[in-house]
Amino acid sequence: MLAQKRILLIIGGGIAAYKSLDLIRRLRDRGAEVVPVLTRAGEEFVKPLSVSALAAHKVYRDLFDLTDEAEMGHIQLSRSADLVVVAPATADMMGRMAGGLANDLASTLLMATDKPVLIAPAMNVRMWEHPATQRNREQLAADGIRFVGPEAGSMACGEYGPGRMAEVAQIIDAIEAELTAGPLVGKRVLVTSGPTHEPIDPVRYIANRSSGAQGSALGQALVALGAEVVFVTGPADVPPPKGVQVVRVQTAREMQQAVQQALPVDAAVFAAAVADWRVATASDHKMKKTAGGLPVLELEENPDILAGVAQMGAGRPRLVIGFAAETENVTEYAAAKRRRKGCDWIVANDVSPETGIMGGSENAVVLVTEENAEPWPRMSKSEVGRRLAARIAETLGS
Repeated sequence: MLAQKRILLIIGGGIAAYKSLDLIRRLRDRGAEVVPVLTRAGEEFVKPLSVSALAAHKVYRDLFDLTDEAEMGHIQLSRSADLVVVAPATADMMGRMAGGLANDLASTLLMATDKPVLIAPAMNVRMWEHPATQRNREQLAADGIRFVGPEAGSMACGEYGPGRMAEVAQIIDAIEAELTAGPLVGKRVLVTSGPTHEPIDPVRYIANRSSGAQGSALGQALVALGAEVVFVTGPADVPPPKGVQVVRVQTAREMQQAVQQALPVDAAVFAAAVADWRVATASDHKMKKTAGGLPVLELEENPDILAGVAQMGAGRPRLVIGFAAETENVTEYAAAKRRRKGCDWIVANDVSPETGIMGGSENAVVLVTEENAEPWPRMSKSEVGRRLAARIAETLGS
């Protein structure tokens, strides 16, 4: 898939720059040509000689190298690639990209290119969550910049949270998706998946039996069609798909916040089985059995994430899709839910225990739209994901 593809790789200045060496090696193993650009800050983490040796190519570093300007020039360099990749993309790099600055070779190339740009953010968790970084992320997404990661995990600084650069395998998958002509290339899609866990006390929670398998299958199918996928997942049993931007949450309120931060998108698919209720006041300590009888749990309603996006007005995704897990009157309840929530489609299924669908590998759904209700035969969840992704592509392309 990458044979004879030319990738301009910009290596930013962060501890994650060491992954860029492995990225170069794996890209070349797949037949790609890698043209490396190393920022001054990047040189503090990886050396030009190492980068050049692995890429089998000269490393470009200086905007004002007159020899290079005479031979190729930064304009030609920026446009001779099939794809521009920034890995790692630091908070500073994202800020300069969002602001349209061009004061060194890397930022000038990014301003001058007419090719797609994929970035892999990497920074401290507080830097990633800072309002300025999130504003820059939204601006870059609106400008058509594609993202892979960041992931949540332990940081070199000792903190934990989102900000780790995506693993090399994920970046490779995202590069392959970008360079594969698919009907969803250039489209950004939000997918929610898995259950939510609503705490009762530090060791107990309210949840459901959703495995997250259908959401993961859909996310993978969307990536295969070229979409940039923001994948917001609760604590699912199955791993997230490759090539997506993973946002991990626990509760419905965390999922709502993650969804809002992911906007704007072209389509939003709410496959997560969000808990309808949460305990009004979760205990800070494990609740103990007492002779006084059973504890009383006061419940309150969780936010309606689907309705909030479907009815948002300005900035609403072009296509909003909800899921409905029912145990009776599946089509009727789903049609009523679609009207009540204000979404475009509902994907409904019967999750009665005897169907084996909840937590299983197969699904039998009814696609409910404004026009009709279309029952699909029972098939694997992967095939359901592919069919639904194809319908999404057809609608967004029309």
